[in-house]
Formats: sequence, C-alpha cells, structure tokens
Amino acid sequence: MIEMTLAEIAAATGGRLVSGTSGARPDTTVSGDSQTDSREVRPGQIFFARRGEETDGHRFVPQAVAAGAALVVAERESDIDVPQIIVPETTDALGALATEAVRRVRSGGDLTIVGITGSNGKTTTKNLVQTMAERLGSTVASEKSFNNEVGGPLTMLRVNAGTRTLVAEMGASGEGEIARLTAMAPPHIGVVLSVGLAHAGEFGGIETTFRTKSEMVRDLPGSAIAVLNRDDPRVASMSDLTAAQVRWFGLHPDADVRASDVDASAEGTRFTLHADGGSRRVHFRVLGEHHVMNALAAAAVGLALGLDLDSVVEVLEAAELAAPGRMQVLGGRDGITIINDAYNASPDSMSAALRTLAQIGRPDGRTVAVLGEMSELGEYSIEEHIRIGLQAVRLRISELVVVGASARHLHISAINEGSWDGESVFFEEHDAAFDYLERTLRPNDTVLVKSSNAAGLQRLGDRLGEAFA
Repeated sequence: MIEMTLAEIAAATGGRLVSGTSGARPDTTVSGDSQTDSREVRPGQIFFARRGEETDGHRFVPQAVAAGAALVVAERESDIDVPQIIVPETTDALGALATEAVRRVRSGGDLTIVGITGSNGKTTTKNLVQTMAERLGSTVASEKSFNNEVGGPLTMLRVNAGTRTLVAEMGASGEGEIARLTAMAPPHIGVVLSVGLAHAGEFGGIETTFRTKSEMVRDLPGSAIAVLNRDDPRVASMSDLTAAQVRWFGLHPDADVRASDVDASAEGTRFTLHADGGSRRVHFRVLGEHHVMNALAAAAVGLALGLDLDSVVEVLEAAELAAPGRMQVLGGRDGITIINDAYNASPDSMSAALRTLAQIGRPDGRTVAVLGEMSELGEYSIEEHIRIGLQAVRLRISELVVVGASARHLHISAINEGSWDGESVFFEEHDAAFDYLERTLRPNDTVLVKSSNAAGLQRLGDRLGEAFA
C-alpha cells in the first residue's frame, strides 16, 4: 500500500483512532499490505477484523498483533499494544481505504486499471493479462480468485506509487457488487467475457446476471475501452450501454481481435490470431478450445496496453496452465491422462470441458468423465444437470462417473438415454469413486474431473494424478 498516516487512514475509513498503549501519533505512517486472515499477517501489515459468515475476525486480533500487525481496523476495541481504528463496519472500511489508495496512486502516477468480469474465464484471462502487463512495468493482479467485496479491495491495496498496471478480477453474487468494485478502482479498460448461468441461483436468473455483468461497462467514460465478446449476444448488446470505445474479440469476422482455423488437440489449441492488420499462427498450450476466447480477450487488452502483436503471441504461447485446478493435465503412467478441472463449474464450462474431452481422447483409449455438482444454479439446477448428462451421452463419452448426491440427476439423465452404449456409475463419496477409478482405468484412457469447487472434486483429481503419475 502507499504510505499513509494513521490520521489519513482513519479519515478514509470514517473511523476513530485509538492509540492505546502503543502511544502511536496520528502522523505515524503505515505502508504494509492489508489482510483479513490473521494467519496471513506479516510484520508491518494492517489487519481488518471482519465479521464473516462462520467466524468473527475480532477473535483473532491478538494473533494478528503477535504476527506483527502494525494497525488493526475493527468495530470494537481490543486490549492490544498497537494502534486501532474503530469503524462502523469493517468490510465497508476496507473498501473505503482501497478507494482512497487507488485514487491517490491514479491521480499522482501512471496507473492503468484493467477490470475483468464474466460468468466464465475471469481467472484465466486475468493471468494472461497480468503476464502481458508485467512486460510494461510493475503490475498488481488479483491473487487466486480474489474478486469480491473483500478480495477486490485487498488486491487494490497492494498498489503503490510504482505500480503501472492493476489487473482486477471483478465478480459478484448479486446486483450492484461489480458497480461497487468499479467505483473503488474505475477501469481504463473494462472486459466482459460472457453472460451465462454461473451463479444464476444467487442472481435470480439470466437477465439479472446480464444487468450485473453490464455494470462493468455502464459507467466507463468515453476515454475508456470496453473489451467485449462479439460471439456472446448478451455481451455484444452491452455496446449500446457504454460510452467507452468498444474493442471486439471473438471468432466473428467483425471482431477486432479474432481467431480463425482453430484446431484443438491434447497438446492445446492452434489458431490464427488476427489483430491490428496482422496475423500470427498461435500454439496456445492451455487445454480446451473454449480457452481461445480468453486468449483473444487477453490479446485485446495487451494490445490496448501498448504491446505489439508479436509480444502478445509470445505470452500466449508461453502459457501452459490456465490456473491450478483448471484443465490441469496430470498423470502419465500407462498413457493415462488426468485432466483436473474441478476448481469451478457452470453449465457453459462443463459443456466446454466435455467437448474438449471428446476431442482429445486417444483412439486406443477411453474417455471417462468424472463429474460432480454444478452449484449456485438455483431453479436451473435439475434442468442443467440433466442437460449435461444427455450431452455426455451424445458426445459418446465412454464412461460417466458421477460423484455426490447433488449431481445424481446427471447420472439418472445419462442412464435414461437409451441410445447410449456406454456406462454411468454413481458414488456418494469421493473415496469410493477414487477406489473404483484406480481399479478400472485402462492404459491410454483420458479422464476429465469436473465440478464446482464446493463439490470438492479437485482433491479427487489430484489423487488420481498422483496415483497415475
């Protein structure tokens, strides 16, 4: 974080400074990063004692102080020997401090802010954009999937006077949340990847999802750039909602940054990238044809930041993994390939992963889909699980292994499809599924493990990768 005095932090957060036994003066400065998890605190950092759904951060103030916290921001005083700022609500204070810190850096330096949202692909795109931006100077980007009202401000508070680019993933579980994040760090470049059914249960339907995702571009000024998916009709319609300059990406011939001659295989996807009047053949080693759209979005941002086309291609070709747990290739023994894609799942990403599995399976082996629940779908849950089961059959996936009671409709849908000559098996528990797969997988099989993070299949994928390493 940029250096600020205790008095300035108190003013930014609307809080009251309590020096306590430390005797800290209002003009004492703090510049460490901020944390909401006491286990992550390092000397000189700020600890925000936040009340969460399962625990209360105020319980862990002593641990944060013992770890070296230089300042505690909380809703009530604690008996500690470091300064405290007492605020009405800690999460609001975190956002307010991030807003002020970004404002100061933006007004006094050369900071470019890139905001990325969409139902799928945010983290993959963010990682690619981060690598491109790092070629131009110091870059701060969201860690893991820090993209909500807590993770967003924590990322923003890592910006300092030398930061050239902030790459912020901006997610939401309801209307208004992306607007709040963009107000904290107003993007110069706003990216919308897709509008799908991910989190539809929380949003309340696809139209609410559309309104929420469009918050990214609605408030962009005319000097900003909106990077929009030309192939997604809902995203494309956002061009009518923004004053920003629109830069299209996609397979559509009208896209400013587009791909043609797409060829997917087990070694990644090859495509021709067209942009800025030039064309380059690209070998994008991130597995899955659907990731080409993320590559195109990242390329559009990289070019907007000032990279040339050759530099953009170098970054794309150097990328090997979207992110841990996302189309991560494991295994190898006896030609058995494990694709661990169980960090997250929506109907769109589940469908895309199954198509990839069907495309890359070896002629002398089987394709095995190990699938769990797609969470947060609300009223669409049963319908979408049934649809995915039917798709697995129609793609002629050799075997379907369904794990967890919440995904049972997927299994039932598959076994009810009478035209399928394959098999579907169901297990309540991960251990039973692992034992079955360890026993029955054959040489040259290709295995996809896919579910929402809440279903916990990522660990199953890792175990299979270890077992067949």
